[in-house]
Amino acid sequence: MTIDTNTIVSVTEANQNFSRVTRIAETNGQAVIFKNNRPKYMLVDLDNSPLIDMTDDEKIDFVAARILKKYKPAFMELQNDQILKREGLAASQAHRGGDWREHRRQV
Repeated sequence: MTIDTNTIVSVTEANQNFSRVTRIAETNGQAVIFKNNRPKYMLVDLDNSPLIDMTDDEKIDFVAARILKKYKPAFMELQNDQILKREGLAASQAHRGGDWREHRRQV
């Protein structure tokens, strides 16, 4: 990776003057932040960067994956409620210690 020396900023400078780092990113498309004299972070202007060129479908997939990961427990609970409803058990019956599979075996 080739780094333009005009885009290099130290971590200390980035902490003290972040608005300068954003201006560098807007002007050059990116700013590279060095830590211990090595490139560590990159601030990218998403509006003008080919690094983050995604189609609308890719953006939707990305956001959907993030939502599914964040709310997976809630989705699992909804799925379990649907199974209980299909099996004819109320959620309150299942939470009393009964297993919906037991009800299914008895039917």
